[in-house]
Amino acid sequence: MQQTVLHPWHGVPPGDHAPRVVNAIIEIPQGSRCKYEIDKDSGLLKLDRVIYSSFYYPVNYGFIPQSYGGDKDPLDILVITSLPVQPLTLMEAKVIGVMQMIDGGDPDDKIISVAATDPGVNHYNNIEELPKHFFDELRHFFEEYKKLENKTVKVEDIGDKAQALSIVEEAVLYYRKTFGDK
Repeated sequence: MQQTVLHPWHGVPPGDHAPRVVNAIIEIPQGSRCKYEIDKDSGLLKLDRVIYSSFYYPVNYGFIPQSYGGDKDPLDILVITSLPVQPLTLMEAKVIGVMQMIDGGDPDDKIISVAATDPGVNHYNNIEELPKHFFDELRHFFEEYKKLENKTVKVEDIGDKAQALSIVEEAVLYYRKTFGDK
């Protein structure tokens, strides 16, 4: 029997309980200096680069499948877990907020979430419950990690759950308008 391998972006739904709990596909594990990205054509995980600075990703970084952000990429998601998660892991993530940034002059939203099945973090329901230092680290990482590449990133705002849910809904609708129902 022949099986078809699904493309991680196009072949996996955004989740039965989206936008509150979404499927997340991890590209970069917490603690990594490797910047992996899903190759849009093949669906394989591609090493984009090793980041130029001595920074490490402070959280697991990935995307919401069947979503399309204003930057013409799948909508990014940061997933807080108690341990790093392997690349290409499919996991449920509970949306709690959003970090809005400008990356190279273009808007680039990052949905902030917690792993729905990790008892070490899944008790968080709203972004206001996270410690202030978490946001300081997040902002510092994203504003500094590209400086040695002579690129500029500016974190504009940290938005609440309602704002994040709206952004997820818009990105799923934008995907459907652009690519149709998969």
